[in-house]
Amino acid sequence: MGQDPGQGQSQLTDDQKSPEELRAEIEEVREDLGDTAAALAAKTDFKTRAREKADELKRTAAGKKEDLLSKAGRSPSGSTSKGPGALTQARSTARQNPVLVAAAGALIGGFAIGRLTRRGE
Repeated sequence: MGQDPGQGQSQLTDDQKSPEELRAEIEEVREDLGDTAAALAAKTDFKTRAREKADELKRTAAGKKEDLLSKAGRSPSGSTSKGPGALTQARSTARQNPVLVAAAGALIGGFAIGRLTRRGE
């Protein structure tokens, strides 16, 4: 008698949801939207992405340097376990022609960065 006619229904239809269910669904959508916005912001932060790529390249180059030095019979500290070889000759040539070495390094670095940025697309 003193109740709303809608309060007497104990079961809601599939199209109707309780306010608590709607609030929970809204909160879930908000969280998803927040995660999506954060992911987009991270993708558009080019400065940070470039810094991460540079750090990755540095780590890769350091690892390859150690591999090459160990293959050439040198420890990373510079001590040799074998006599003079191709590495010594390459080092002396590089000291005689620093501009050529810098140009080759820039070319290789540009190529590597170009390959890495294309790989992410």
